[in-house]
Amino acid sequence: MKMDGERLWSRLSELHAFGATADGGVTRFAWSDAERQAKDRVAVWMREAGLEVREDAAGNLIGRWSGREPEAPVLLVGSHLDSVPNGGDFDGPLGVLSAIEAVDALRRAGRQPRHPVEVIAFTDEEGARFRYGMTGSRAVAGTLRREELDAHTDADGTTIAAAMTAYGLEPDRIGEAARAPGSVLAYLELHIEQGQVLEAAGQPVGVVSGIAGPLWLKFTVVGRAGHAGTTPMPGRRDALVAAAEMVQMMSEEAAAEARTVATVGQLSVRRGGVNIIPGQVEFTLDLRDVDEAVRDRVEQRIRARVAEICEARGVSCQVEELQRVPPVQCNEALQAAIVEAGRELGLSLPTVVSGAGHDGMQCAGRWPIAMLFARSRAGISHHPDEYTSPEDCALAAEILARTVARVAGA
Repeated sequence: MKMDGERLWSRLSELHAFGATADGGVTRFAWSDAERQAKDRVAVWMREAGLEVREDAAGNLIGRWSGREPEAPVLLVGSHLDSVPNGGDFDGPLGVLSAIEAVDALRRAGRQPRHPVEVIAFTDEEGARFRYGMTGSRAVAGTLRREELDAHTDADGTTIAAAMTAYGLEPDRIGEAARAPGSVLAYLELHIEQGQVLEAAGQPVGVVSGIAGPLWLKFTVVGRAGHAGTTPMPGRRDALVAAAEMVQMMSEEAAAEARTVATVGQLSVRRGGVNIIPGQVEFTLDLRDVDEAVRDRVEQRIRARVAEICEARGVSCQVEELQRVPPVQCNEALQAAIVEAGRELGLSLPTVVSGAGHDGMQCAGRWPIAMLFARSRAGISHHPDEYTSPEDCALAAEILARTVARVAGA
């Protein structure tokens, strides 16, 4: 079974055009024209691999190989095509395109699976546009509620529902994307590591044991605006000074734990002006740990210290929960299948933990999930410099193909 590594690399490069930015990155938001163009191109490649192509009610792109027993539970294999602002070429697309190559290699080798195999490109994994994320996989797992499509808006005030409608979807039919109990055998995903563990170990591919759970919070700090020149320092209720103290505190609280990470990725000041004391500041917090109890303990410490800062600074703070995803452990039997696939190629795959969230988190508890990682240069991700070598991409795709063969009965 031979992978076409050159074609995989060429297709990764070709997708770059859809949402390309001036400094070499990619901005490809969910339900955007750029994502539509990328999906259309990937659908062509799916059909060339012999897959039956459709899109579900959430906009997930699906290519199906029916297998010897079309009514048997389906093996889902894939990732996503959307990106963060000015992101890279590999986060998401590598998993989708490798799944297509895996199916094509199995078909060319005459190895038809017993179970159907569906290559899936989930929509809105990153959550960059609506600050929500994993919308397509939530829909497939049956956990996405119709009212959530109206509750989240982008920077222009467009709701998820409105974006879906403009994209040609019907938000009221979102429930049709959910998979029936027992209809899915498992979910497999190949992804870049987005870290430096594999590079430090000198290993091209690793098997994922678990995924840290992201908690997203939005903080709105309200003080009192005033003239920068006429308001004495004592008694000021500067929302930005209070917010800055909170941000520093959050970093310190996360650093006090072994594996907790905290990131403030968005911050806005109102009313912004050189000579205006900020009266309101909004910022987000992304808090993660593979141990949910530890993450929640850090959250409570942060909330308590935010209250203390508010009292000391004479400001108020509203905290809104954007999403709370529990950490996930990958299925041990599927991990073993990935390890054995690597062993067939003479590799001893190391075990790694994912600090980043992935669509499989939404599927866990409904059917088994597993992931494998391809080495990332310098651990860079969500950046134009994101890079995984052609050799590592091809090798990881071949391990994925061999794992698909084992799990789907090919």
